[in-house]
Amino acid sequence: MQVITIGLDIAKNVFQVHGVDNAGNAVLRRKIRRDQLIPLLRDMQPCLIGMEACATAHHWARELIALGHVVKLMPPAYVKAYVKRNKNDAADAEAICEAVTRPTMRFVAVKSADAQSILMLHRARHLLVRQRTAQISAMRAHLAEYGVVAPKGRAHVRGLIEALDKGDGPLPAMARQVLILLARTIEGLGAQIRKIEIELLAWYRTNQVCRRLSTIPGIGFVTATALAATVVDAKVFRSGRQFAAWLGLVPKQHSSGGKDRMGGISKMGDRYLRHLLVVGATAVVRYTRRKATTVSTWASQLLERKPARLVTVAVANKVARIAWAVMAREENYRATPSMAQG
Repeated sequence: MQVITIGLDIAKNVFQVHGVDNAGNAVLRRKIRRDQLIPLLRDMQPCLIGMEACATAHHWARELIALGHVVKLMPPAYVKAYVKRNKNDAADAEAICEAVTRPTMRFVAVKSADAQSILMLHRARHLLVRQRTAQISAMRAHLAEYGVVAPKGRAHVRGLIEALDKGDGPLPAMARQVLILLARTIEGLGAQIRKIEIELLAWYRTNQVCRRLSTIPGIGFVTATALAATVVDAKVFRSGRQFAAWLGLVPKQHSSGGKDRMGGISKMGDRYLRHLLVVGATAVVRYTRRKATTVSTWASQLLERKPARLVTVAVANKVARIAWAVMAREENYRATPSMAQG
């Protein structure tokens, strides 16, 4: 039995293996447990192994590459088209085995353990920020029940916390105790977020790609570290437009019969990166009159005829294309000479 290509459908405990020979005949169909995968593939000759880029896929890819196999990860949405009929583990493994051999298939670069650690910091920070926002909203809502209304924003909550500590305001003792508990939770979440940001900043200072990305308007150290850790090899994208399309920052098409119909942005791809780029683009659009750059000048001209939110997404698209060029060409962002002098 000479296995040339393997489709591997991974799960938490039970994996499905589908292998074919040089003629495309299925010679291996097996359901194995998690601890049986490495012994099974260790005894095989090096072959091509395809997997969906889902949870734990990068870990198994690194393990199988260490055994000498060629491992390629694919987006699950692109593999779905090769499932012939009903969905089950065996059918999924067969579809993966077929999809990995397609010449037009798009693959996901295997992330290193360090890159996944940086992304874990980002995911933890994002979770803590959401929890802090929820606690702040709860505190403002509770205080409003007693006639204490604070403006929106985290900065205004500090004054409320100080007032609670001093005992000011028409609040019953029991309500004050609950609000102080929420205030301490907010402070604790803020301290944890700062610790994560210190770790991200330390990695940012030692990474050349991050420092190059931070030269682009609208990209700070948070967005730069997220891009550098997520996009292992920017050259897997043929152009900046393909990179922006991967992030979901291009219009969704419904074209047929020679008629082009464009809708809103597709919102495909990495939602977290898209969020960071849009937030950075919002800052560029907001402060476009304070500091003239190539991107901000283009945005100000677009604002004269388009809505602000549309301009924000357009700036995010442009920033994504610039980020791809910076990563693929390994050079800093350069403004035009006229803007650099101004």
